[in-house]
Amino acid sequence: MAASSSKKKEEEEVAVVAARKGRLRQRYDGEYRLVAGCVPYRVVAGGGELEVLMVSTPNRADLVFPKGGWEDDEDVYEAACREAMEEAGVKGNIHRVSLGMWVMRSKSSQSGGGGEASRSPRGGACKGYMFELEVTEEMDRWPEQATHGRRWLPPADAFRLSRYGWMREALAALLDRRRLLLLPPPQPEPSEHAGVYGLAMLKAAAAAAADRAVALC
Repeated sequence: MAASSSKKKEEEEVAVVAARKGRLRQRYDGEYRLVAGCVPYRVVAGGGELEVLMVSTPNRADLVFPKGGWEDDEDVYEAACREAMEEAGVKGNIHRVSLGMWVMRSKSSQSGGGGEASRSPRGGACKGYMFELEVTEEMDRWPEQATHGRRWLPPADAFRLSRYGWMREALAALLDRRRLLLLPPPQPEPSEHAGVYGLAMLKAAAAAAADRAVALC
């Protein structure tokens, strides 16, 4: 009985670390392959400094943000979260307002040092949707651990190590958004019709809107 239980646990662990392969369920928009990814980040306890997570790939000194194919049995948020789990071994809260969409060359069409974001679908091209992911869990083992290492970096180092221009743009969008959230909220103009109850309603509405914009994955 104990041996059977141990075997079942091992099988479950294997299932957890299995990444999706192939493009049978791949989504397309015309000639564009659709991909989704994220910029994972955390706020360091104590100092309050923001760090972002990047992953390495074989035979390259620079780093990338986790991203990959968006498949037809998942929405774009699920795809971005799955790629973060498979490539970087992290889970967390994804912001449903994207950092942007970039058109980029697919790996199969890259040659030499190519692969920068492109505005025309020459060769194989992808449309990539990037999101911010507030990391709440780091896995000890993850599906693509053998080919993707992970590294926490301050934003300045992440900019320097970003492989492509679209990555620097996505990171800049994240930093702009985080900076805006740290600004003090504007104070409402005093009005004879706005009392304590009115301000409480405004705060409740803002909190509800923020909750709708974030999903746990």
